[in-house]
Amino acid sequence: MRPLTVDSLNPAVLNVQYAVRGELAIKAEKYRVQLQEKGVSSGLPFDRVISSNIGNPQQKGLDQPPITFVRQVAALMEWPDLAHLAPNVFPKDVIARAKELYSEIGSIGAYSHSQGVPLIRKHVAKFISDRDGYPSDPGHIFLTGGASAGVSLLISMLISKPNKSGILIPIPQYPLYTATLAQYSGAAIPYYLDEPSEWSTSLDEIRAAVNKSIQDGVEPKAIVIINPGNPTGSLLNKETQAEIVRLCEEYSLVLLADEVYQSNLHRPATHTFTSFKKVVRDLNSPIPLVSFHSISKGVSGECGRRGGYFECTNISDEVIAMMYKMVSVGLCPPLQGQIGVDCMVRPPKQGEESYPLWKEETDRIHKALAERTGLMATRLNKLPGVSCVDSPGALYLFPKINLSEKAIAAASAAGKEPDAFYALALLDATGICVVPGSGFGQKEGENHYRLTCLCPGVDEYVGKLEKFHLEFTRKYS
Repeated sequence: MRPLTVDSLNPAVLNVQYAVRGELAIKAEKYRVQLQEKGVSSGLPFDRVISSNIGNPQQKGLDQPPITFVRQVAALMEWPDLAHLAPNVFPKDVIARAKELYSEIGSIGAYSHSQGVPLIRKHVAKFISDRDGYPSDPGHIFLTGGASAGVSLLISMLISKPNKSGILIPIPQYPLYTATLAQYSGAAIPYYLDEPSEWSTSLDEIRAAVNKSIQDGVEPKAIVIINPGNPTGSLLNKETQAEIVRLCEEYSLVLLADEVYQSNLHRPATHTFTSFKKVVRDLNSPIPLVSFHSISKGVSGECGRRGGYFECTNISDEVIAMMYKMVSVGLCPPLQGQIGVDCMVRPPKQGEESYPLWKEETDRIHKALAERTGLMATRLNKLPGVSCVDSPGALYLFPKINLSEKAIAAASAAGKEPDAFYALALLDATGICVVPGSGFGQKEGENHYRLTCLCPGVDEYVGKLEKFHLEFTRKYS
């Protein structure tokens, strides 16, 4: 009998790389187990691992508390009898919401409609129309197991010619896109964001990338825009968004709008969010647009529930039918994720019993994220050889680190990218796990790392980053 070997697998699988859960995260988990098993006898120079590698707000060690309203509705959907067994525990609006959803869904142990519960899709459509001022069709909305599932579906459908169909992706980008393109044998067409201009998007850069791909024999099928940005936290202004839409018209590109951080705004008075749906409708543009959102980010941080949606704009019923066929293969998205989406798009209203606590919890989270982001950027920018854009949105910072020739040579001798070498040394010394910039893409010769702004105890956390950087710099000076 022939054994199953790596060489016998689909070759596309071998090309998939996902830095957020890569070498650093694996090593961090080994350290976490070592600390659990041996405690103070572990021999490690730190007493805990700080997972700054991923936007996972409720992860142990980050401990962002869940929104009470979401968990109360979820609890009653799991066990409706709780409303009678604990009659004074649940607010009246929570009980009403659960009853409304239960009358539509029944037991969450059953499959739902493959596109998602119809009532919840109607609520998503109202959320979108209230936000943008334009109608939204529930029939063009797909509930998904997190935004990632929707992204994977769309990329799989758009790659019509293996290695000859391409999708424009921003650099730096969230590794989901390059990983999914590799999985489906699509070509990544990079366009670089401008770091000195707060990671702005250049239309000339996109146009040059399109023309180069055509010259290389790769057909550009779509463009990914992440707004607010990941890992950069940048926000597009409406003028740039309009220019991107016009460019999509010129080159017949599908616009994939990753908008999962739309409520993570740290300076909303000066840096606002505008959806691409609104821009497309304002311009009366015919471009095909797919917009993604998720319960994993924002203030809910319900990553493990796997809830999200995408909305299709200017996409034919025939293509929608193909999407439905593909999602039906997976039967349905997780029901608790769908319930999380309903809570995200229909939070408590002023005057309802749950509203004061919901407002207090969400305000506290927004305030903490904004304060941490600003403090971390300020202190990182004071370090020698470090520059960091103060992100106006999302959950991350993406500082640039200037490494010495000696450090770069040491990285080469170890068989590592320079920023991965730096990040591994940071993990070994402090227990802080970040993601090297090489995992997101960056200009040749540059080095970055991404870290989240979710970590509590920010003074101690940044203090460890500062101490390590100064020691690393002295060692390799």
